Amino acid sequence: MTPEVTQTDPEGVDYGWVMQMTFIITIVIGAPLVAILSMFASVPTWVDRVEFAIRVGAPIWFITAVVVYLYARRQHGRSNL
Repeated sequence: MTPEVTQTDPEGVDYGWVMQMTFIITIVIGAPLVAILSMFASVPTWVDRVEFAIRVGAPIWFITAVVVYLYARRQHGRSNL
């Protein structure tokens, strides 16, 4: 039986942390932002609402992921000094 792993020591950027933080930040900041932006758009049907959420939410998610990755890479670079 293999031992249980409770801790990791990633080399370089911890991509698991990046994915988790992207998910959390996108929900906490991105979802309210999409809701606020939807007040200024015409979204009369559910199809329009879904399309709007995808058109606005996808770039928010992508930008969040890039910023979190760059932050993690910068922090990792500082820890190696």
